[in-house]
Amino acid sequence: MDLTEQINQLEADLTELGSLLKKAERNRVKDVLTQEIKKVEKELSSKQQQKEQLSRKETNPSKVAYTVKITNYAWDQSDKFVKIYLTLKDVHKIPSENVEVTFTEGSFSVLVKELDGKNHQMTILNLLHPINEKDSYKKIKTDMLLIMCKKQSTHKWEYLTKVEKQSKDKDKPKMDDNADPSDGLMNMLKKIYDEGDDEMKRTINKAWSESQEKKIRGGAGDMMDF
Repeated sequence: MDLTEQINQLEADLTELGSLLKKAERNRVKDVLTQEIKKVEKELSSKQQQKEQLSRKETNPSKVAYTVKITNYAWDQSDKFVKIYLTLKDVHKIPSENVEVTFTEGSFSVLVKELDGKNHQMTILNLLHPINEKDSYKKIKTDMLLIMCKKQSTHKWEYLTKVEKQSKDKDKPKMDDNADPSDGLMNMLKKIYDEGDDEMKRTINKAWSESQEKKIRGGAGDMMDF
């Protein structure tokens, strides 16, 4: 028997008990019927509350938001601030308290709650230079979240994080002060050749052959002049 049927049975019992109470003439019988009516009324009220709660859950099912990482962003800077731009559709439509940004001297983290049925999270560690966390703040714009990191000094940032700087420095060719400049150029061309596709290799081979031919023609001309 489902909840609705139980409620219908209790309502029918209550109606019949009420009818019997009206017909009862002896006080003891009236007392027994009155106590039973109270018991049925209490049970009926409990069942009706259960049905109401169940109805609310079916009408507004609870959604458990899951968390996704924010991986796409852009950044810029002025003399005083490093600015990080996060594109988040409809972020301006959710309550501002759902957008949490936490700053430290060397990092910041973002948590946007219940946007499009999801939580959005991002953490940037090891900023290239220290920031002033007390003067850093967020700005919520149309479909965008702007993170304002207050610089401790006005010098220009070449990268956003120390990790990016270390990665770029590794890719740079190491220069030897005593080395022939042409050796550095050759090493760079060799790296490009090794990492390039077939079309790139053909282009480098062609340029190299033409260069050698020019050198040979130039050398022959010098001999004739002599």
